[in-house]
Amino acid sequence: MKWIKRLLIFLAILLAIVLVAALIAPKEYAVEREIVINRPDSVVFDYIKYLKNQDNFSVWAKADPNMKKEFKGRDGTVGFISSWKSKNPDVGSGEQEIVNITEGKRVDTELRFFEPFEAVGQGYMSCEQLDSARTRVVWGYAGDMAYPMNIMLLFMDMDGALGPQLAEGLSNLKTILEQ
Repeated sequence: MKWIKRLLIFLAILLAIVLVAALIAPKEYAVEREIVINRPDSVVFDYIKYLKNQDNFSVWAKADPNMKKEFKGRDGTVGFISSWKSKNPDVGSGEQEIVNITEGKRVDTELRFFEPFEAVGQGYMSCEQLDSARTRVVWGYAGDMAYPMNIMLLFMDMDGALGPQLAEGLSNLKTILEQ
């Protein structure tokens, strides 16, 4: 009987430590990569503002060429939704909606993941003209985790997990646009 009481006390202390750690753990994360593309910013922006074009350079789109895709609205405009469903657990299912466009500069999207886990995050792609023939493109993603699940951010390297895919996608984009 004594050992059960000790075990319960130990578990209560362990739970308290986890909950206190979650109070001070970060709740938000952001990942960003950039690349310079040897094309004018107008050409680059006119390509990246269409979500359907992500199928040509995104690592996740290339991970499952058989995924089901659906589109709602007019691509390249606020309110357009691209949704996907894949049996590949690295791709899962979800949708991406254009929520804001700063013409010639930036496209903001909301990503809603349904499987293999539910989450909502903010994505963006932006262009900055460096000179008449070169454009810096930034691709980023930001999200948050609610308390107490945010404790996982202490053990997860979101930059290490998402950064390489964003960088590879930007490299693919550079290859496409510089052809």
